[in-house]
Amino acid sequence: MRVLVVGNGGREHAICARLARELGAAQVVCAPGNAGISSTAMCLPVDASDPAAIQALVEREGVGFTVIGPELPLTRGLVNRLEAAGHPACGPTSEAAELESSKAFAKTLMAKYGIPTARHAVVESAEAALSLLRSTEFGFPVVLKADGLAAGKGVVVAETQAEAEAAVQDMMVDRRFGAAGARLVLEEFMRGREASFFVLTDGERARILPSAEDHKRAFDGDQGPNTGGMGAFSPSPLIDDKMAGRVLDEIVFPTLRAMRVEGRRYRGFLYCGLMLTDTGPRVVEFNARMGDPETQVVLPALDEPLLPHLLAAARGFVESGVFRTSSDRFVGVVLASGGYPGRFDVGKIITGLDVAAARPGVSVFHAGTALRDGQTVTAGGRVLTVVAPGADFVEARTRAYEAVAPVSFEGMHYRRDIGRRAQRQG
Repeated sequence: MRVLVVGNGGREHAICARLARELGAAQVVCAPGNAGISSTAMCLPVDASDPAAIQALVEREGVGFTVIGPELPLTRGLVNRLEAAGHPACGPTSEAAELESSKAFAKTLMAKYGIPTARHAVVESAEAALSLLRSTEFGFPVVLKADGLAAGKGVVVAETQAEAEAAVQDMMVDRRFGAAGARLVLEEFMRGREASFFVLTDGERARILPSAEDHKRAFDGDQGPNTGGMGAFSPSPLIDDKMAGRVLDEIVFPTLRAMRVEGRRYRGFLYCGLMLTDTGPRVVEFNARMGDPETQVVLPALDEPLLPHLLAAARGFVESGVFRTSSDRFVGVVLASGGYPGRFDVGKIITGLDVAAARPGVSVFHAGTALRDGQTVTAGGRVLTVVAPGADFVEARTRAYEAVAPVSFEGMHYRRDIGRRAQRQG
């Protein structure tokens, strides 16, 4: 079977690498891919966000199954289009993907069906947002979220009135995130620890993947602006068997039931961003796909084939249970362009990739890279994720940062504390 992976980031590189191990590289196609993916799959320069172009590729290349990595093609109805044309695909329809594409929809659903999350309000104008912030409804800190897709950056935790008002100006007036900021969701600030919980589902049954924790802030010590993710580790020490059971019973299955009742049966990967509070797990957000960079530390842990389960999710027959996994711990460090998550330059030559990838057990997943005159150069904000396993998180961190050391490009920056909190947790 020929399989297409849609996307061009580190998540898609991890998926392609996994499927190439199972099928052979000749059977894996990626659109559009990147410099690293081109070593494990055939990359074709097709716009991942254009459903018509992707369908044409599927039919032209004889693709038997499609796996969609990023959220935008899902939101634009790629799965709807492929399935209507008789082409199986793994991922939710656009209606189901609204769990991610509209935070207002997700919060309304959770409130309606009693799924634990933060108290919230949806506002349609800057004036309404400012009025609510000046009331005593939420207090401070308060969380402000752009309703639509904002590449993981449309969330502000405002400590003060001034910070909150600046966020409203940024998102609703200046439209930093475009149409995504036309509506805002204001939420109470939840206290606890965050973790990421992933399942593969057919809309009724669910198979649990390894958990993870990511590092959103740009700089060490969780300082600086939010990013798409500066690194991750897996599994999360916070998600033991008892907590996993609670998440399934209180969040995952109620959400899948709610989506079925609403006529939006959900199939594919479901990412539950959790806050583990004193009263139990509560939903921070849902994503309609695997996370990035979490995928890069989750998929290497799998100790069984992935493709049969992806096919089962698309066909509606997922086998409930837990993926069989390695006993190793995994740490992934993102190497980013200078200036990220703000303005950054591209086209910087990357050196040391072969040396890093040659270290035992290490994977170097490409995100923002391209080939130019036979050299690998930067082509995005998050450029690479360097992942290493270890018997414990101390060993995994040590091996990951040893593999980072030989890699270099102008302006490169990365956090030096990825996975450190895992050592404290256990």
